Amino acid sequence: MVRNVAIVGGGHSDWGERAATWKDLAQEGGKAAFDAVPEVGPEDIEGLFVGAVQPERFANQTHVAPLVAELLGIEVTEMIARTELACASGQAALRYAWLAIAAGQLDVALVLGVEKMNLGREYMPEMQASMANVLDREFDGANGLAAPPFFAWYAQRHMHEYGTTREQLSQVAAKNKTNASKTDFAQFQSSCAIEDVEESPEIAAPLHLFDCSGITDGAAGAILMSEEKAREVTDTPAFITGSGQSSMAGNSINNLPSLSTWPQARKASQNAYEQAGIEDPLADIDVAEVHDCFSISEIIEYEELGFAERGEGGQFIEDGRSHIDGDVAVNPRGGLLGCGHPLGATGISQALEITHQFQGTVSSDRQVDDPTTGLIHNLSGSASVHSVMVLDRDPQ
Repeated sequence: MVRNVAIVGGGHSDWGERAATWKDLAQEGGKAAFDAVPEVGPEDIEGLFVGAVQPERFANQTHVAPLVAELLGIEVTEMIARTELACASGQAALRYAWLAIAAGQLDVALVLGVEKMNLGREYMPEMQASMANVLDREFDGANGLAAPPFFAWYAQRHMHEYGTTREQLSQVAAKNKTNASKTDFAQFQSSCAIEDVEESPEIAAPLHLFDCSGITDGAAGAILMSEEKAREVTDTPAFITGSGQSSMAGNSINNLPSLSTWPQARKASQNAYEQAGIEDPLADIDVAEVHDCFSISEIIEYEELGFAERGEGGQFIEDGRSHIDGDVAVNPRGGLLGCGHPLGATGISQALEITHQFQGTVSSDRQVDDPTTGLIHNLSGSASVHSVMVLDRDPQ
């Protein structure tokens, strides 16, 4: 049995540096999801999938999926799981819920992503050390490699090989942070100019502070249903029509195939496109939420997802082709650079953005003109794993 599956709606907690606990965030995210789809309540949920990366480190808590069920008053009757795939944990949770519903194992699922990352400024070294756990801890972590220097290498090499410029990096950050200023739950609420990015402190050359996503507390919840159930509660479901993942050598950085390309992203997107019937992503994709953990990431993703030729990602942003009124609107909610990056919640938030774009419920000044097909993308770890999902207003 293979059935069509749709996201019918969902919502967010406020994202940022919160005094809230992990439990508080889970309850806020769950409540927001149910508030967004009033026809569905805790009693309707058959399956629960929780994306959470490091609750053991940040909240001293494991076995979190049953905890969430109890917090939200859900008696799970069919399937429950926590997913952990570093920064792609939320999309992994979506993927498992989609597959379970498509297979006929359940009809209604809640997918919730939660991350509590801010423990107080005095704990910043511990917070940064915890983030290094997504790399090969014994080798890369012990040698001080964390996310900013890792992605700085990619920026340096991409500049060297293809002529990508500092200003093009700034254009990505300025676009996304300005989009986030129109997104109500986003961590960063101020518009941003190119000069603001370049005047922010340098973190790891050539990356400045505004080229880096934030340390973020937050949650996002989405309700998924079989097509039959979805059409009972909304006229505008967002159907999942394709999904791809690829993992290649590089979890230890000495095994990386390149410092300027991500063949894993190319393979994952090709698999998703084939399932979804996408022949020309630049022509067929209207809106994309991609994993801009650093500004260089979005530029490389233009290339690997098929929006630009390899080496031409910098020119793609310079020409305005990824703006809301461009060839493909990339990160209209503000991406990770603007919204923040609560690891387990990011992929779910991206999918909700595509859903809300289809439904026309986002702020009018960041609404894409009549989108019909969207994409979400996440990388995880040392960019050794890439995950891509295609959504459409109509099932294939």
